[in-house]
Amino acid sequence: MATSQGTWGYRDRFGDAFARTYFRRFGPGVASSVGLGTYLGDPTDDVDAGYRESIAAALSAGINHVDTAINYRCQRSERIVGEALREADVDREEVVVATKGGFLPFDGSRPADPAAYVRETFVEPGVVAPEDLAGGSHAIAPDFLDAMLDRSLSNLGVDTIDCYYVHNPETQLRVRSREAVYDRLQAAFETLERRRAAGDIGMYGVATWEAFRVPRGDDAYLSLPEVVARAERAAEAVGVDGVGLGAIQLPFNVAMADAVTVAAHSHPDGEGDLSALEYAQEIGLDAVASATLAQGDLASSLPPEVDAELAGDTPAQRAINFARSAPGVTTALVGTSSPAHVPENVAAGTFEPLGARAFDAVFE
Repeated sequence: MATSQGTWGYRDRFGDAFARTYFRRFGPGVASSVGLGTYLGDPTDDVDAGYRESIAAALSAGINHVDTAINYRCQRSERIVGEALREADVDREEVVVATKGGFLPFDGSRPADPAAYVRETFVEPGVVAPEDLAGGSHAIAPDFLDAMLDRSLSNLGVDTIDCYYVHNPETQLRVRSREAVYDRLQAAFETLERRRAAGDIGMYGVATWEAFRVPRGDDAYLSLPEVVARAERAAEAVGVDGVGLGAIQLPFNVAMADAVTVAAHSHPDGEGDLSALEYAQEIGLDAVASATLAQGDLASSLPPEVDAELAGDTPAQRAINFARSAPGVTTALVGTSSPAHVPENVAAGTFEPLGARAFDAVFE
């Protein structure tokens, strides 16, 4: 697993090659503030090859935070991350590896009959109960997460996953009440606390698409303070030291800035409401930004008034640096299936992000 000594040693290897705040505290050590995402791309051998080369190049160039999920590209993304880790000229202790569980994964390719696949692979063997499913494809039941965590460890070929996210729990709101979803999250957290105590994960988190960046009245809303409270109860129920909830992940970019602009989470001291990123920063949760380039839409152009404030030689670098500038963000993830884009993305870290005052001015 990633260690303090390993990640700090990785940082020190690059000396002054990056801007001062490029490496930031994450978990027990530090992580690069530009990370590798592995969501995009078809489940093909050609895309596998691109990711394998990109990940190896990025690990050698100064990116030590790799993010994936068991359902990404039909489990191929996890497997390629594992292959790249074994082939790259870095030690396992130097690299933060994060993955997610929640969506039922296909295996290698999309089946001709997805419903039959889910029934035969997950329901009939008892991996997941029908009543635990939302939309026929999502579950956060303890036994299911246990099984998916085991499979992720195997896919990645690692002994420990540094951060294991419960993936898009708001999906469960389609079929059950908000209170019931909080109850299910607490049960999931109890399972993950046991796996943390066993050394299978370093910490756990919650990765969302909508839940933490929408207003309270939205159907997809989940309260971050309530999620934290449920993690605290889970740790107490299991009887472990500390609380394993260490990170959140949510979209943040120029076009999707709700994680900063929507204040929907009660301040820990009861003093009004905070945005998701403000709340995470206030209580010490690491925050990871996804969709940094809006799945490529921001790689070629940015709104002129924002673009003018940011440092970077290309629009993609300036978009990355916008996400890196948000208070509380540890790492901004960038999908990199093309090796040709790796040098540009890594070089974004040679520029200082916006200061707090300049960042706030963007929203005025």
